[in-house]
Amino acid sequence: MPETGRRADRPASSDPLFERNVDGSADGRIAEPREVLRRVFGHDAFRGEQEAVVEQIVRGGDAVVLFPTGAGKSMCYQVPALCRPGTAIVVSPLIALMRDQVEALRQAGVAAASMNSSMSEEERSAVWRDLVDGRLDLLYVTPERLVTEGFRRTLSNVRIALFAIDEAHCVSAWGHDFRPEYRDLARLAVDYPDVPRIALTATADATTRADIVERLALDDAPVFMTSFDRPNIRYAIVERDNPKKQLLAFLENHKGESGIVYCLSRRKVEETAEWLNGEGIYALPYHAGMDAAVKAKNQDAFLKEEDLCLVATVAFGMGIDKPDVRFVAHLDLPSSVEAYYQETGRAGRDGQPSEAWMAYGLQDVVQRRRMIDEGGSEEMIKRVERGKLDALLGICETADCRRAAILRHFGEDHPGGCGNCDTCLSPVETWDGTEAATQFLAAVYRTGERYGSGYVIDVLMGKASEKVQRAGHDKMPVFGVGKAVDQRTWQSVARQLVSANLLTIDHEAFGALQLAESARAVFRGERRVVLRKDRARRSTQFRRTGAATDGLSGEASAVFEALRQERTRLAREQKIPPYMVFSDATLRAMAESRPANPQALKSVPGVGMTKLERYGEVFLAAIRRAGDAAD
Repeated sequence: MPETGRRADRPASSDPLFERNVDGSADGRIAEPREVLRRVFGHDAFRGEQEAVVEQIVRGGDAVVLFPTGAGKSMCYQVPALCRPGTAIVVSPLIALMRDQVEALRQAGVAAASMNSSMSEEERSAVWRDLVDGRLDLLYVTPERLVTEGFRRTLSNVRIALFAIDEAHCVSAWGHDFRPEYRDLARLAVDYPDVPRIALTATADATTRADIVERLALDDAPVFMTSFDRPNIRYAIVERDNPKKQLLAFLENHKGESGIVYCLSRRKVEETAEWLNGEGIYALPYHAGMDAAVKAKNQDAFLKEEDLCLVATVAFGMGIDKPDVRFVAHLDLPSSVEAYYQETGRAGRDGQPSEAWMAYGLQDVVQRRRMIDEGGSEEMIKRVERGKLDALLGICETADCRRAAILRHFGEDHPGGCGNCDTCLSPVETWDGTEAATQFLAAVYRTGERYGSGYVIDVLMGKASEKVQRAGHDKMPVFGVGKAVDQRTWQSVARQLVSANLLTIDHEAFGALQLAESARAVFRGERRVVLRKDRARRSTQFRRTGAATDGLSGEASAVFEALRQERTRLAREQKIPPYMVFSDATLRAMAESRPANPQALKSVPGVGMTKLERYGEVFLAAIRRAGDAAD
């Protein structure tokens, strides 16, 4: 089917929400966001900060949106696109992501299309016509295409509702997915001064956030943030010790569920997928070096099948909309907290219980640092990357609540004791590191807060290097005060102090360590510092999480399974992923409430007008059959 949106895909023209002039231009759209949300997407209320963002864009203002994966970023521009006259232009970095979002919107009755290099000339021509004639609500394009002269000429004849820049962290060299072409998007502010722009990302620390605002010329735009916490995800990080055995033990809790296993190298991806199949676990590989057709086929299988383990490099995953990924496992250390957070965030987008598990070892650290040192980046960028890697290692080694450590990295306070991470459920052995912490913090202060951890450790251990002597730091009281502690322990102390927000890393000062305000309490003797002593040698086993029917009664579970079978049948007929028909969350709501008529079904979250007309009778019949069988 060509990638073009048509009015025929929408509800009947008598529906006032979609009325248009004879020439196709938008004129009679409802400007009420809540009505759009209800009738198109099947939800009665916005979540969190969504409504504030939507109102800002509908009024014609700009916005920067920092929401975690699963918090509904796409709704922040999709709803305004249906409220404002014209076509919304959505910048997306990946063709596969465009395809999935376009199809999901069409399922909801929205006129959406994409323009990309994978389409035939005939398909692109059809999209051009729809765009110029005003028949599209949303058009997805890559940043490279948006800034071409030909595309800009076409846009000069189009009424534009808004520009949405998705995955906006790609604009920042400080981010983990830097794409230089994103920086050309700053010209949108000059070329289209009266068109609202919204930049969205799920992953950005304070430095990256500031860079997004500056690079995209969004200095006057309000920044909308919500908590980065994903309480439905259980975090577990273990020291690598027979990783295959550890991974199998982890996957034992996720039989029949969809998930991702991340590996650093292409070779390891291939070998791990082959080995998992030999162990009776349905797995497919995915990496950038594969044949394009095979890679696309494997990704398609992952989206459409509900029991597949995809083994992948980080080439897979950005913007994947599959909501029912129940687990994400890492067999190798990611490059940063941002990368780890984004990759684990692909689990549990539907809000249902999910799990993030990682095994790491010293070799990971060596390999990652070598990749940084041998990379082509300038020295300042390398220092930033080293600092980001150390921050992730601090989270790996923390004795604190794992969730609290992750959130602190993004500048968010959390009291700890989340009860849904390995360090809370199975506390690690610790030691009183107050004296060591005080010594380290004092060394940072005495050396002027201008150096990285390696230099500070040299001073503590009394290593009179030429650099240390030149600065005169071998004459300071802190010089050699930490001789009794080995270098590896000091490195761990440094990472844990960063993770505990007692030290911060100044990326613009080449990774220099600086005292955080909270360090004062340590110096004054008001705060005890507890550090992780020994890392676990075994993967801690927890109760099963993430089953789609968890919490449902026996009768409701039977209805859910019947609805899931019906969903699978409909999805296969249309060659689309099952979640595009209805999500697991919507099926659960149907199974629990068991609506008996269209009016009752319409009140189920996720059932919009188009889906009610398209699928309502089929699912009502399935509910009746399941109920009769139970009786």
